[in-house]
Amino acid sequence: MKELIKKLAASHSLSISEYERLVKERNDEAAKLLRRLAVETRQKIYGNDVYVRGLIEISNICRNDCYYCGIRRGNKNCERYRLSPEEIILCSDEGYELGFRTFVLQGGEDEFFTDEILGGIVRKIKARHADCAVTLSMGERSFESYKFLKDCGADRYLLRHETADPEHYGKIHPSSMSYENRVKCLHNLRELGYQAGCGFMVGSPFQTEKNLAQDLKFIEDFKPDMCGIGPFIPHKDTPFKNFSAGSLELTCYLLSIIRLIYPPVLLPATTALGTISPTGREQGIMSGANVVMPNLSPVSVRKKYELYDNKICTGEESAQCRECLSNRMKKIGYKIVTSRGDVKK
Repeated sequence: MKELIKKLAASHSLSISEYERLVKERNDEAAKLLRRLAVETRQKIYGNDVYVRGLIEISNICRNDCYYCGIRRGNKNCERYRLSPEEIILCSDEGYELGFRTFVLQGGEDEFFTDEILGGIVRKIKARHADCAVTLSMGERSFESYKFLKDCGADRYLLRHETADPEHYGKIHPSSMSYENRVKCLHNLRELGYQAGCGFMVGSPFQTEKNLAQDLKFIEDFKPDMCGIGPFIPHKDTPFKNFSAGSLELTCYLLSIIRLIYPPVLLPATTALGTISPTGREQGIMSGANVVMPNLSPVSVRKKYELYDNKICTGEESAQCRECLSNRMKKIGYKIVTSRGDVKK
């Protein structure tokens, strides 16, 4: 294991079977070595800076019916909402006053947000705050749509691939969705010049060590500018309500591996990590992550954007409590940075 980890740190590449072994045979010693090398690797590029993004959850209306997701179309118990373009702009204004220089507009695949409407929002944010980056996370769209949004000023796009195994993809998504289209969208984003991000759930239903190895190889090949991974957490109103949550330990282990696979990657310590453990995000940062995304959404809707049960939605994960987050990062030797925080290739 030690030799395998050293090989990864030196070459940033392993075979799928080697990645599988790294996951299958993990132990405390391997985790410590990976963590140390991941932190050293990140420090060479980003120092002890942790970038913050202002997250705006713009809608929990979604045309898709993904089996793991609390805002899936089929969930009749979900209290739906959609922020108006004016409300989204106001959130960005508030975030700017708080010092944020990147805004992440995230939502379900809500057909209200046509290219014209979403593009108009992006244009207005960029016109008011020219020194800011805008990241979109609005699911699968056409090449033409992505191009239009890029022309409106969108800088980054996050589209988690969820799993790099087509068979596994079919087990956690309805037949109306396909792995092939998801990957095509990611390559379209890359072709259009976005800073493109992918990612997956750790411990999702039916996931095997081989699946995780395939995910790691996908990341190695795609070299995403951003990579969002977090533990699977079940939601009570989905077909997967009785499945166990993914583990903090394995998520942090994989964060370290991803840092070594592609050293410049912008790697968030996600809200899901903070949900399964009070110190989850700190542990993510100490495993090689370098991004946190406090919530700028109106307090009235934060609980409604519930992708999984018990999502933390008040308190220190909120953008308004940036000082709380800053103090938590200081305690572990890191400092919050509110610049655009572009990837350093």
